[in-house]
Amino acid sequence: MPKLSQRAERMPASPIRKLVPYAVQARDRGIKIYSLNIGQPDIETPQVGLDALKHIDRKVLEYSPSDGLPSYRNKLVGYYARFGIDLSPENIIVTTGGSEALQLAFPSCINPGDEIIMTEPTYANYISFAMQAGVKVRPIKTDIRNGYALPSVEDFEALIDERTKAILICNPNNPTGYVYTKEEMMRIRDIVKKYDLFLFSDEVYREFHYTDEPYVSALHLEGIEENVVLIDSVSKRYSECGIRIGAVITRNMQLRNAMMKFAQARLSPPLLGQIVAEASLDAPKSYMEGIYEEYIERRNLLVNGLNKIPGVYSPMPNGAFYTMARLPIDDCDRFCEWLLREFSYEGETVMFAPGSGFYTNPEDGRDQVRMAYVLKKEDLARSLVILEKALEAYPGRTER
Repeated sequence: MPKLSQRAERMPASPIRKLVPYAVQARDRGIKIYSLNIGQPDIETPQVGLDALKHIDRKVLEYSPSDGLPSYRNKLVGYYARFGIDLSPENIIVTTGGSEALQLAFPSCINPGDEIIMTEPTYANYISFAMQAGVKVRPIKTDIRNGYALPSVEDFEALIDERTKAILICNPNNPTGYVYTKEEMMRIRDIVKKYDLFLFSDEVYREFHYTDEPYVSALHLEGIEENVVLIDSVSKRYSECGIRIGAVITRNMQLRNAMMKFAQARLSPPLLGQIVAEASLDAPKSYMEGIYEEYIERRNLLVNGLNKIPGVYSPMPNGAFYTMARLPIDDCDRFCEWLLREFSYEGETVMFAPGSGFYTNPEDGRDQVRMAYVLKKEDLARSLVILEKALEAYPGRTER
């Protein structure tokens, strides 16, 4: 058969989904799995969104415009205004999830062979999207010991050369749950302005921000208005992962027009998803308030419980619904596979995302896993019991 491309061979498997075959086999054996490996909330979708889906009365399910339904983009302007972000509909291109937003932005901003700086650990698909675009990732490590705070300006500048074209941040962060302070965001702004870089800011978890400090969006930063590209999605906000609706947003109209060429080439974002997303913007305030309080309770239960298990450490995240945990294990990939293939406690086991997949060098993060606190509190409590039993039985346990 013909030989596959080098790009296909280098493309990393998803650390979040690569263990699914083992999970299927475990379930076939009758094992119950508590899935903390993926950010799929168990929170119900807003009723207004579900009702819109049920009551679609179109006679034809047509293409939407390549930049999205005008009614939805107009309504999004009002949504962003709630956060002090002033936009026009022309600044917004609706995408097939937040993933496609980056797949439009990367080739529009960065040439093959150019470089982008990302903090690590990082959302694994960023690395994949960069590889698809022929872009080299320059990682800048953050440290679990200080909660994954932003590195210094000097650390960033040590990576910047003539091929550096952009910085990418996720705020609140996936996988760490870190939220950048105003001072840190100003530090990023100064670097972007000094070197005239693009700033990609993934703000999918905007509503899940658990500190008293005001949330600072990249679109709040003055002096780099033409440099900022915001990535967004309704997947987590409204528990609508399956409708695949996101957005890429910029005030740089030259860039917007460039991204539209790629958007037109893929025709249009999902029609039915946009209808649901547009209706969901009318979800009552109580909907988001309830979710917010629920995630704080889940976070506290999980992270406090983790830190009571001997040899385990997790910093308290201030946003999103993930935490990175350091475990007394020899190899996170081996441990996560072992949990599904060989271990069970009272007919149950747990599923995590191996930490190595959130680093460009897979030898990093070998003693870490990412956990998503997207299950109800009773299930999280049970997961902690199973994890402690698993660590007691794991043949590759290490001592700290």
